[in-house]
Amino acid sequence: MRALILLLFLTLASTLSAQTYTLQSPDGKICLDIDLTDGLSYAVSYKGRQLIQSSPLGFEFQNEPAMHKNFMLLNNPQTTREKDSWTPVVKNKHAHIDMQWNETQLNLIEKDGEQRRMDLFFRVYDQGIAFRYRLYSSSKIGNRAISREMTGFSLTDHAQAWAAAYKPRYTSSQESEFNKVPLAGFNKETLAGLPLLIEVDKQNYLAITEANIDNYPGFYISRDADNTEHVLLATKLSPLPGEKEEGAKARFSDKIQTPWRVLMIGDNPGTFIESEIVQSLNPACAIKDPSWIKPGLCAWDHWWSGEVKMENAVIKEYIDFAAAQGWPYMLIDWQWYGPFNQAQADITKAAPQINMPEILDYARKKNVRLWLWLYSTDANRNNAYEEAFALYERWGIAGVKIDFMDRDDQEMVNWYHKVIKKAAEHHLMVNFHGAYKPDGIERTYPNMITREGVLGEEYAKFSDRIRPAHNVTLPFTRMLAGPMDYTPGGFMNVTTAQFKNQSPTLMMNTRCAELAKFVIYESPLTVFCDHPKHVLGQPGSDFLQVVPTVWDDTRFIDGYPGEFIVMAKRSATNWFIGAMTNDAARTVTVSTAFLSAGKYVLEYWHDAKDATTNPTKLEKKSMIIEAGKAIKIPMVSGGGYVAIIRPQ
Repeated sequence: MRALILLLFLTLASTLSAQTYTLQSPDGKICLDIDLTDGLSYAVSYKGRQLIQSSPLGFEFQNEPAMHKNFMLLNNPQTTREKDSWTPVVKNKHAHIDMQWNETQLNLIEKDGEQRRMDLFFRVYDQGIAFRYRLYSSSKIGNRAISREMTGFSLTDHAQAWAAAYKPRYTSSQESEFNKVPLAGFNKETLAGLPLLIEVDKQNYLAITEANIDNYPGFYISRDADNTEHVLLATKLSPLPGEKEEGAKARFSDKIQTPWRVLMIGDNPGTFIESEIVQSLNPACAIKDPSWIKPGLCAWDHWWSGEVKMENAVIKEYIDFAAAQGWPYMLIDWQWYGPFNQAQADITKAAPQINMPEILDYARKKNVRLWLWLYSTDANRNNAYEEAFALYERWGIAGVKIDFMDRDDQEMVNWYHKVIKKAAEHHLMVNFHGAYKPDGIERTYPNMITREGVLGEEYAKFSDRIRPAHNVTLPFTRMLAGPMDYTPGGFMNVTTAQFKNQSPTLMMNTRCAELAKFVIYESPLTVFCDHPKHVLGQPGSDFLQVVPTVWDDTRFIDGYPGEFIVMAKRSATNWFIGAMTNDAARTVTVSTAFLSAGKYVLEYWHDAKDATTNPTKLEKKSMIIEAGKAIKIPMVSGGGYVAIIRPQ
């Protein structure tokens, strides 16, 4: 009984003056220790192994002392067992989500001086921990300015991380490789983006990210100080425009809450892909009737797929493409309203060569709905998006793709929220490009259906950075934050040796690997990048007519960052399997234990024997299998595999 009490309730050392507290996960495997003794700090262990050593919490401000020590409690902290059960409007991973955690709140006040207040909220899940701060106004009337959040993460210097390096700029489109590097190599100049996947050892993994970013800047990871025994990772907040590194990061005159600082914890990084912790840390759906929000595949008249011109005939060609494939959407990209990012740009009027009424009528007859691209400054100028969104609703537009924000400071975060809310008022979905990472806002505003913030397939047009190893790293890193508009679909497949930058664009992986991206990558609106003439009637195009973009269940089967990945996802009664490998050819044997008992039809597309030299080649086969029967998945270098498993 005593052990159960320790598991479920926060341990108070004696009275309200106690200085150390312990909070455990419902299954008892994760333990969070909070200490107020010398300064505010926390530590985390998993299955008895210390993963996060004593690490600081608190803030530094402009023109006032730091807040990180000399506190007393205003409350008697208690642990509560909480549950949350909800059905997402857009099923990114699961048809229904059940979460439970243990939670406590510490209401702190400084013992002397200004006696400023700060509240801390802690949650411990079976899958990890989350915590956030709440700050209040001070005695001085007016804005307070946060110059530094002192949240740290102290780890062994033997740990390694998959890090996206953004230094020296906070202003970026967050499009980078996640390269495996030793934590000991981090320094004060490091600016690593999130999510940050960390391998403490082969049995212990962490992933650092954040959830529910609102009226607060995004955060990055640096190193606080050199230490031979441990590496203290530090939080760096995106500065407000015009401010330097040491300047203001967030201003507030009333209460302000930080985003949740999230630590996914487990013995296999693949399990993080299944986690719903980021979405669950956001408020419930705020849209009264979200039935108009529909996921699906989308054709795209983009420069990626060739020398595409912005004219009626081309737009109709891509509408026809979507209709032929059975896709619900087609995206009209840049220059549909003429020159962009200019003072005279008008996002309510089509360019002279575009007959918008004719295009809208043509799309309706083909049962295809349209998306429109917007440059962010054109949308923001004189609040143009407000009038435009009302117009687009009258036109019957499905959504807007807004591009080139390239910031995640407090002001830009608040702009995202304004745009998303205004779009929801006019029944428009949103796809942000040139964007910061997701934070789970799609639970609250499911019209925020996807976003970029990823080194995606467009880079194959002008670089050699979209390599097989990168493709099998993304699910373990960037995708942990939420949907990513990678824009897959390149059917001009070549080997690494054959690859070159050209038009039309080549893809450095096999056709089967390209198909696997549609199963593995999470994006309820999946925008297809290639030209109709490269796809229609080609091997593999039949799979793209049936693959969903949302899922009732998601299972990580096997893999390791940068090497390979196998995922299984269920839609209704059908399971889809996607697998990809890096430059190493391999055969993976996977169990089908995720299937209910019985016989199934396995229909699969795999790399052909000559795909090693001709990566467009694949073979399609089918067979009957029993639930639990192992499947062998052979993949050539840069190869892949997809399958549909249907009840017999």
